[in-house]
Amino acid sequence: MDLVIAGARVVDPESGLDAVRAVGVRGGAVASVTETPPPATTVLDATGLVLAPGFVDLHSHAQDQVGMRLQALDGVTTALELEAGGLPVAVRYQRAADEGRPINFGYSAGWQVSRMHLFDGVPVDGDALDVGLANVHRPHWRRPAAPGDVDRLLDLLGREVADGALGFGVLLGYAPDTDRSEYLALASLAASLGVPCWTHMRYAGMAGVAEVLAAAEQTGARLHICHLNSSSENDTEEICAAITEARARGALVTTEAYPYGAASTNIGAPFLSPEALADQGRPTTVVTYLATGERVADAARLRQLRSDDPGGLVIIDFRDETDPVERDLLLRSLLLTDTVVATDTMPIVDGGVRLAGDTWPVPPTARVHPRSAGGYARTFRWLVRELGALSMMEAVRRCSLLPAQMLEPFAPAMRDKGRIRPGADADLVLFDPATVADRATYTEILPSAGIAHVLVNGEFVVRDHELVLDAMPGRPVRGRVA
Repeated sequence: MDLVIAGARVVDPESGLDAVRAVGVRGGAVASVTETPPPATTVLDATGLVLAPGFVDLHSHAQDQVGMRLQALDGVTTALELEAGGLPVAVRYQRAADEGRPINFGYSAGWQVSRMHLFDGVPVDGDALDVGLANVHRPHWRRPAAPGDVDRLLDLLGREVADGALGFGVLLGYAPDTDRSEYLALASLAASLGVPCWTHMRYAGMAGVAEVLAAAEQTGARLHICHLNSSSENDTEEICAAITEARARGALVTTEAYPYGAASTNIGAPFLSPEALADQGRPTTVVTYLATGERVADAARLRQLRSDDPGGLVIIDFRDETDPVERDLLLRSLLLTDTVVATDTMPIVDGGVRLAGDTWPVPPTARVHPRSAGGYARTFRWLVRELGALSMMEAVRRCSLLPAQMLEPFAPAMRDKGRIRPGADADLVLFDPATVADRATYTEILPSAGIAHVLVNGEFVVRDHELVLDAMPGRPVRGRVA
């Protein structure tokens, strides 16, 4: 073996193995799982650590090196941009490969930026999130499209899937005035191609979920609801019941959530207008503008910021985690059957300016939502160790195997991720179950504690709790290319 990891508690959600084993690695893959360590060039004593498949994040907007380094320090070995996506994805994949990534990467085809490109003439360079933030103020992309324009949009997105896109990333909530028939047509196309729509719902609450469930049942498409925790409003119980019932009828609806009571997006989002916040019964002070660190004092200031910097990033309070009722609503969405952990990792800003992608270490003045650095460690600290709401096995399944299984019908590489068995990719995380914890806060970016080692394709990217700066073993995760 190139490497044997000896003495660890191996937790493999595919086989149900939860026991001390020796795991052999050779040629970037798991070669053996045995009770007795085989001969190896290198032996790592992992006594007292949990050895799990590396975490698979379906929802990561921080696709540069700095963002992925923070995620590696949180146990992530594959981080995918599926909600916003890319356009064209071929350019996005090639750029990431040329620059190098510490962890695996992949992209859906971006619906929002496709609309900006077709209806506002916005040039595209592969990065849907940055293009979307820079052009959110454009007038035409948010409007209903004529039937012929819908056909053009579907043709563009379909060609992206043929180039390897992992389905369609659909930011309905940022263009709620688009016609519902367009989403239904997109779901029909997704069903015909065998790929999902990764959906930010049109509206928070039951109204948004109802649209997704109806489309799933009418078309047979795989439809995924992003960040269920921040999109449920006070309809959490009704939403969870509706999703459970739709699944029982055969609807292919999947869900994700992250374990925080605050969200993050751009200040120009439709649902952050003064009028929308008033309709939600929220004051403007729930919004923190990251460029200045200010809580937005009143409607006049909010309008000014939305006009001056519509793409500016913010944090929005939506659940008070110290309130038992609010906390239970958050937990209900997190604990819904088969809800995966996905972080919605955001780009890092410093003084309101996007931090350069190759920056390291992160400067102390930089800011980002703490889910970007600690979403998985927080899951194991809070939900497993402190609350006992998830078993170790179930938490590992939701962080690794379950997201891999969502992708593997149309992304062959994912069949060998999320598992610890001979032939699986050696994407592995080792952590201390007694000390693993998130350290990032809303005012300070800090890596997680207790993540001892992370391997990607058999190469250490984190060793002895420290980042390996020159390690760039990340590989592309593509859909089936036509």
